[in-house]
Parts: sequence; structure tokens; C-alpha cells
Amino acid sequence: MCIINERGLFKKLKFYRKIIVMKVIINDKAFLDKGYIISTDKSLLNFDVIYKYLDLESYWAKGIPAATLKASIENSFCFGVYYDNEQIGFAKVITDKATFAYIADVFILPEFRGKGLSKWLIQTIVNHADLQGLRRWSLATADAHGLYSQFGFTEITRPERWMEIFTPYQVPNKEEK
Repeated sequence: MCIINERGLFKKLKFYRKIIVMKVIINDKAFLDKGYIISTDKSLLNFDVIYKYLDLESYWAKGIPAATLKASIENSFCFGVYYDNEQIGFAKVITDKATFAYIADVFILPEFRGKGLSKWLIQTIVNHADLQGLRRWSLATADAHGLYSQFGFTEITRPERWMEIFTPYQVPNKEEK
């Protein structure tokens, strides 16, 4: 089987059952020319930026312990968004790189929103060579359905088949921090 990459070139892949070609919504060059980059190099990640945003600003991970976040990053496929060598966004993919991927902890810092960076980030993730041919992608969102639907995400087809164990983080009182 073959996968068409962003340049329209074919790359042979042994174990993929179907050809997936994602529509390019955002032109990488437009962001690269402005000094933005997306990297999967974990050595570039700024843990303090990620932790501060998730712990204090996100609605989904408030109260996350630093050790939990560190382990999560170590065991996930991470994407950092950078401008002038400073981290301005993040996403991680929890995956076996063969059948399933769960996108989590997606954010762009508030001062960089409205530029299309989250769209570019999701496009980069779903088009990544290591994530092609997956049977299922999943994510949870309270407010970004419009973003994700541009990349083929829909509501869960059969929610009655999905189950979870949900253990929310304990958010300490401000006086305790």
C-alpha cells in the first residue's frame, strides 16, 4: 500500500490496509515562513509552559500533579508548537501507532489564538507518517467540535459500546497551593 504525503509523493508502507489521504487545509510553509514550527522532539518541550497551562488554565486537567503530567508526556507521542524558540502550544497522542490513537491536552496559548495554529497542529498530527492506517482516532472536547470536524471527527457512532473510569484530579484551594 502507499500513502500520499504532503508533497504528493508516494511512500510504500507494508502493514497498512487502506490509503488515507488527509485534505491539506493549512499550508505548512505559510507558518514556517512566519517563524512557527511544530516538532515531535521531546527535548524541545517546555514542561513549565505545558504544566502551567494544563494545571491553571485548561478545563480538563486542572489540578494535574506534575509527576502525572511528566509520566504522561514520557509515554505519549508529543507535538510542540513553537514561535521564536518559545513553546506556544502542545498536543499529545496516546497510541500504539498501529490501530488506535487518542488526541489529548491540545492547546495554543491565548495570545497566539486566532491565527490557525490549532488547525495546523491537528492537521500535522493526523497527517504524521507514524499515525497512518489507524483503525480509530478518538478525542474528547467540550468546545472545539468545529475544529475537529474539519478533520473527519464526528460524535461517537455507538456511545453505548464505550465505557470509562473517570477519576478527576483534586484541585486544591488557592490557600493550599
